[in-house]
Amino acid sequence: MSVYKVIEIIGSSKKSWEDAAKNAVESTAKSLEEIRIAEVKELDMRVEKGKVVEYRAKLSVSFKFDKKRVIEDRSSLLIGRKSLL
Repeated sequence: MSVYKVIEIIGSSKKSWEDAAKNAVESTAKSLEEIRIAEVKELDMRVEKGKVVEYRAKLSVSFKFDKKRVIEDRSSLLIGRKSLL
C-alpha cells in the first residue's frame, strides 16, 4: 500500500505562468523524491506601475510518503549529519 502527501508550492517567473509552474516543480523536485502529480490551483501576476513584472503559479504537489525515510531524515538532523538546505 502506498501513501501520498500533498503540499502547496508557489513558483514565479518573469516570462510566463507555464515557466512559473515549471520552476516550482523542478525546484521542489530537488528536495522531494517521487513527485507524482502537480496541479495548478491558482495563477496571478505582480504588477508595478501598470506593467506585469512577475507571473506566479500556486500548485498542489503530491509525492510518495516514505515513513522510514522520514524517520531516518529526522534522526540525521537531530545528530547533525544532515542540513535542512
